[in-house]
Amino acid sequence: MKTNKLQRPEIVRRDELTEPPGHQTSGMRRAQAYAADDRWVGLVRGEPGEWSGWHHHGATDTYFYVLAGHIEFEYDASGGTIAVGPGDYVHVPGQMVHRERTAPGAPAEVVLTRIGPGPAVVNVEAPGS
Repeated sequence: MKTNKLQRPEIVRRDELTEPPGHQTSGMRRAQAYAADDRWVGLVRGEPGEWSGWHHHGATDTYFYVLAGHIEFEYDASGGTIAVGPGDYVHVPGQMVHRERTAPGAPAEVVLTRIGPGPAVVNVEAPGS
């Protein structure tokens, strides 16, 4: 059995979150709590009514929990969409090209975890461009 080298819990306070390395995606602000070779954990905020840019997360699977606000999630060239709100959990498979829009009237915040190797975010052109 593998033992944990950390001898006590590690705490990252909200005011200690950092901007992750690399490019941000337009329309959203990511704040990093933890990062390692194969995982990333943080907070993402979208401003009211804003679309993010199109992007994917490489080979990483993304899991998020909606803390506040409502989000429309558009994915791939087929025009698929889902709508999520507070209390919803979402899994986004690796390589899935997508973008998000925060509903007008209030910002949205999600707690996000990515698991898998490679870049945390890859910004791309809109599908079919």
